[in-house]
Amino acid sequence: MKGIADTGFVVAFANRDDAHHDWAVGIAKQVTEPLLTCEAVLAEAAFHLRSVPVVLAMLRDGLLALAFDCDDHLERLAALAERYANRQPDLADLCLIVMSELYPRHGVITVDVKDFRVYRRHKREMIPLICPP
Repeated sequence: MKGIADTGFVVAFANRDDAHHDWAVGIAKQVTEPLLTCEAVLAEAAFHLRSVPVVLAMLRDGLLALAFDCDDHLERLAALAERYANRQPDLADLCLIVMSELYPRHGVITVDVKDFRVYRRHKREMIPLICPP
């Protein structure tokens, strides 16, 4: 499975008490190559888990791989921030929208269905999601 990991997936995978833990572990078992993500997701996940070492271990162990540099996409990120201002998106969400444009065959693995059902890549195209049932 190819995918782009959002914060909720990372947190659910690492936290046995998370409501979506079993789902996240099941997703991780299907991974055939590292899940792509961004530094904003890693920072959010480390904050929610209260553990930088746990998040860094996911990178070291190959579950996750960094595949995005905000510097390279500042204009696009700013345009998305303006477009979705009424939803007050966080930086991680904006980065994942752009990553979905860059990696169109990768679904976004998220528990945040409410926002990602609204967000669009290339202005009109739904973002393919992998989310809990």
